[in-house]
Amino acid sequence: MTVYIALLRGINVGGKNIIKMADLKQVFESIGLCEVKTYIQSGNVLFKSDETEDILCNKIENGIEAVFGISTKVILRTSTELEQIILNCPFSNDEITKAETLSKVECLYVALLKHNPLREKIECIDVYGSESDKYQIIGREVYLLFHHSIRNSKLANNLNKLNVPTTVRNWKTLSKLSALAKNME
Repeated sequence: MTVYIALLRGINVGGKNIIKMADLKQVFESIGLCEVKTYIQSGNVLFKSDETEDILCNKIENGIEAVFGISTKVILRTSTELEQIILNCPFSNDEITKAETLSKVECLYVALLKHNPLREKIECIDVYGSESDKYQIIGREVYLLFHHSIRNSKLANNLNKLNVPTTVRNWKTLSKLSALAKNME
């Protein structure tokens, strides 16, 4: 069986789309997923399955809507893919350290995309990159390095222009999810 990590978009953010993780876990189990575990309150679920990504996304999205009445997009990565995301970080340790020094909050994030963005859509966000808001796209991931804050970033606020369902996680969360997934293999 493959270890998957489901990353739900817009769950338990800003007091909206509130779902208790125990209830979310039950939904995943009710649709036949195995060894279901949740991590923190922002919609991160680890599980095992032999089904394909497309089938799983549909089942999970439909299950959440049926039980909670919430329409959300689910981004899936396998344990192997998540490990590769960590290894592919395009920013040097020096760049990350500099950003951490300037920022009082998290500075390194990854936007996980449902599918690869089109070239012309990438060009739409190029104008928002800067010395203080850097990004690099590798496959279905947009690596983001902020020297100030993601909250005030024009780059972060315009990722929707890629026109791809997206969810963003900070580096610490992705690293922890990768470790948890590795332990499930």
